[in-house]
Amino acid sequence: MPREDIYHECVKNALAKDGWEITDDPLTIEFQDLRLYADLAAEKLFTAERNRRKIVVEIKSFTSPSLISELEKAVGQYNIYRGFLRRLHPEKEIYLAVPQPIYQVFFSRASIQTIVEDQEIKLIVFNSSSEEIVQWIS
Repeated sequence: MPREDIYHECVKNALAKDGWEITDDPLTIEFQDLRLYADLAAEKLFTAERNRRKIVVEIKSFTSPSLISELEKAVGQYNIYRGFLRRLHPEKEIYLAVPQPIYQVFFSRASIQTIVEDQEIKLIVFNSSSEEIVQWIS
């Protein structure tokens, strides 16, 4: 089993506050001869749309001195998980969850925004103090 990110419980609580039901902690992704673990899976019923949205959340703290190295690893992991999920669970959307200060300082840079857009990365920005989702970025 993988080690939990330092913000694991925080994001889990933030999703619950936002009305999401945690369905897997972690989500096991088994594809051919690989077994991988995404941090969380959750679902929420949207009554206006009369459908249930399902998401997978990979949480990243970005605590190392090299934020770009962490982004390279996170993008690779995100893309691998997304590819397998498209084949196994096409109804699930994957999101990368990042702390608000990291989003403001790092992810808001034009060069990083270009990477996020080119790689079609969906983001959840969370406040670790209040354990709340600040922004969903698709």
